[in-house]
Amino acid sequence: MKKKLLQLIVLLAFYSVNAQSETDTNPYQKNNEIKLNLLSPLSGAVEIGYERFLNKNSSLGISAFKVYEHSTNDDMNYYISPYYRYYFGKKYASGFFVEGFGMLTSIDGKKMYAADNVTFTEGKDVYDLALGAGFGWKLVTKKGFVFEANTAYGRLVFNANKTDHDQVLKLGVSVGYRF
Repeated sequence: MKKKLLQLIVLLAFYSVNAQSETDTNPYQKNNEIKLNLLSPLSGAVEIGYERFLNKNSSLGISAFKVYEHSTNDDMNYYISPYYRYYFGKKYASGFFVEGFGMLTSIDGKKMYAADNVTFTEGKDVYDLALGAGFGWKLVTKKGFVFEANTAYGRLVFNANKTDHDQVLKLGVSVGYRF
């Protein structure tokens, strides 16, 4: 009888240790995040993003930017930008970060001015790939709300001579949710 009771106690002890390790999770350790850039509507566009955390210090993400009002943003039409981030903060995937990104983009073609230098015609849209780097800072609340500020700079790789500029700039002040 004592042997059976001892076996039952040992079994319950192992079960409770296993249950504790499964339920004690870090509230910051959620692996997905969605964000909305608050600066993009100022330029007549919308930008949304998704980020997946690989571990405490790194993540992969993608953002999509689409211009809906061409009068305020004359050159950019849209972009899709995957990125890799490395975080230096003490909390799970937060604090200061650096990023490397690629960007598939559609930009208006070169503007060709007439002899009077007032009227111009625009070349067809240019599709190109840009590569660049950036940095930023992220704050995550205990409830999972995210506040982020970032900037990044990149250069067009293939068709820069077919447009009026050869660089891209990403600016963001974003809010989101980590789940």
